[in-house]
Amino acid sequence: MRVRAQVARLTLADAFTIARGSSTHEDVLQVELEHDGIVGYGEAAPATFLRETMADSLAFAESDASAALGDDPFALEEIGRRLAGTAGVTAARAALDGALHDWIGKRCGQPTWRLLGLSRLTPPTSYTIGIDTVEGTVDRVRRAAGYHFLKVKLGGRDDLARLEAIRAAAPRARLRADANQGLTMPDALELVQALAAMDVELLEQPFHSDDLDAWHRLAELPRHRRVPLIVDEGCRDLASVAEVAGYADGINVKVDKAGGIREALRMVHAARALGLRVMLGCMVSSELGIAQAAQLASLADHVDLDGHLLLTESPFVGLGLDDGRVILSDQPGLGVRPR
Repeated sequence: MRVRAQVARLTLADAFTIARGSSTHEDVLQVELEHDGIVGYGEAAPATFLRETMADSLAFAESDASAALGDDPFALEEIGRRLAGTAGVTAARAALDGALHDWIGKRCGQPTWRLLGLSRLTPPTSYTIGIDTVEGTVDRVRRAAGYHFLKVKLGGRDDLARLEAIRAAAPRARLRADANQGLTMPDALELVQALAAMDVELLEQPFHSDDLDAWHRLAELPRHRRVPLIVDEGCRDLASVAEVAGYADGINVKVDKAGGIREALRMVHAARALGLRVMLGCMVSSELGIAQAAQLASLADHVDLDGHLLLTESPFVGLGLDDGRVILSDQPGLGVRPR
């Protein structure tokens, strides 16, 4: 199998601010896998909280990936074991896994979601509202009028004022909150009760993933005094799912941090076995990266697949959007193509 890789810079339509910082663009790793005259595409971005670099993932994709893939694209388990033995290049593993699934779908003439035995119908996605002033937040909400679910980034001085302004500007929208590890315990104790009173659906990653004492203290609050807690940065792959059941209500599964569709699917099934809610999330991505995650969307309770909707233009096309739902293609593989 021949592998070609590049780093693509994606430009955001608006500056995007979360508790960890602000950005106007994001870099993603894109790979092409060619075998028997068929080309499969994949994409992923390194998760900064894992301290992995784009340079390492690109170097692996360019120099070592072909040997790790072998000569049989259908041998996904064997390939997965070989790739899993390479540390520090999760983005490369995820992009290659996506390209393999795309290739297999094209080879079989079927969309990936059908080969996985899943449904094309997905729950509505949330649309992310980054940290901003109260006025700036209201402007963003008005421009997101076509979405029924809004995911609000927290970690600024005016979190509650922003949430109240959002509720006033979009009274029918369902709200979700995401702190990206940016809260202290006193702030969180006050905030979760306010979120519950405002009928916010959930709170994602209030504390650092290592601060399990804080997680347990928050989880011990009576259910009527807090919203469901979802773990993102603290749940990377299958091995990290079981512990979450002891201190949270659900996990955010991301193909990029899991290392691919196959591992993400394992995480979903493990979460279900443990009684955890499942959110399917994303990084800032083109339609290629979102398509990889969206293949699993029919299994999720909550979908947050708006990474491509935040861009000025996506270098890949093929996904649809209708009434706030990402629409999967019925074309073979992931169903997207270069623009």
